[in-house]
Amino acid sequence: MSPAVTDPAALPVLFQNALNAGDVDGVLALFAPGAGMRTVSGEQIAGAEELRTEIAGTVAAHGRLTNASRHTLVGAETALLVTDWTMEIDGPGGERIAPTGTTANIAHRDAAGSWRFTLLNPLGTA
Repeated sequence: MSPAVTDPAALPVLFQNALNAGDVDGVLALFAPGAGMRTVSGEQIAGAEELRTEIAGTVAAHGRLTNASRHTLVGAETALLVTDWTMEIDGPGGERIAPTGTTANIAHRDAAGSWRFTLLNPLGTA
């Protein structure tokens, strides 16, 4: 089990560091049970197995994420995390591509005081 995340603003950097290290379990530890996300292709996924498949695919494509926090808004044990990102990744033809975007992610503080992602939306408002 990973250490408690006491500041929701730390989540994007922790996600970035775990992903860049190829640590699929470390990335998944940042998600609350039952969490979901919208993938960069627009598909909605939820649950540990679907998240594992998505994250493992990014690691397999040699994903290298850079996150830059824009806003962290906190209220009622919930945080909205707006983060600019760049993901260097191997494209379908083996070429290196670097899509960018702005996330609109939601995190929740659990009863133990630890913050975890509940929803990731790397496409932001798109």
